[in-house]
This record gives sequence, structure tokens and C-alpha cells, in this order.
Amino acid sequence: MSRRIASSESRIVSQAERDIRSRLDSHSLNFTAMSAVSNVYRTASTVRNYMERTLLSEYELSWVAFTILWVLWIWGAQETGHVAAEAGVTKGTLTGVMKTLHARKLIRRLPHRDDRRRVSITLSRAGERLIEELFPRFNEQEARCVGDLSTAEQQELARLLRLVNRRVGELDGPSATH
Repeated sequence: MSRRIASSESRIVSQAERDIRSRLDSHSLNFTAMSAVSNVYRTASTVRNYMERTLLSEYELSWVAFTILWVLWIWGAQETGHVAAEAGVTKGTLTGVMKTLHARKLIRRLPHRDDRRRVSITLSRAGERLIEELFPRFNEQEARCVGDLSTAEQQELARLLRLVNRRVGELDGPSATH
């Protein structure tokens, strides 16, 4: 069976959404919300997979590994809990990725002065060189991904997605990381 909801072709996705609506029409559902959230998720997954296949694989990096390097590049040394939150992963996932990045000498571990259980990480010189080389190419791919949108549409899309992100954070309650 061919891809439907996972297709990158608008007409196929639109038909899939009509099929879903037809199948679930007897239920009292908010199909507009369903479509919006489904498209956010699908688009995020599509972009992530595209970036991993077309660019990050050249550097033998996953999306999470790239995100960790980027966070450290922008904000400097961070405690691992902060990095996990910024990368949107669990501390367990972060630990595995950190091991790989450390083995590749792209990050350094910095023990906490007073608490041996707390660890910060920072970019090594090699990690900094890698992200400085990689990020302009990554940004070129970002621009290609939204290339069919005008600058104003890109700004509006970013604004709308920030609104959704904020709302989900509010729904998630005080324990949510923002």
C-alpha cells in the first residue's frame, strides 16, 4: 500500500485527510485541530529525516547529536539536565548521545565543583570547528525547506508555531520546560 498520510504530496495528504474524516465522521471530533496537529508532527518528522539523510549523515550525526552541539555552541557549557531539556530528550537518551560525542572528541565533560553527581558539558575545539562548518550548510537546507514560502509567510509560520508551542506548554503545567 502506498504512503498516504506520510506522503509529501499535498494532493495525497489532502485525500488521506478526507478519508480520515469520512471514516471518523460519526464521531464528534475537531477535524481542523486534528489536521493542524497532524501536519505539525508530520512536517517536523519530514524535516528532521530530510536533514539527517541529506546533511547530518555526512558528519555521522543524528538530529539529537546535532542539536546538542548547536545548544553548546550557542549558549556554552551547560549542565546535562539543561541540555536534555533544550534538545527535547530524556537524560537517558542524552547520556547515550553524549558517550558518542565524547568518544568522537566533540564534547568535554566538566565535573561540578561541589556535587559529583552533577556534570556539565561543553564543546571541544573539534566540536566547535565541526558545528561552525556544519551550521551554515544546515541553514542553507532550512532555507530550501521553506523555499516555497515568502519571507512574510516564513515569519507568520514561525509566529503561529510559537503560539502552538506556548499553548502546549501551558497545558503541560508548571513542570513544563520552556
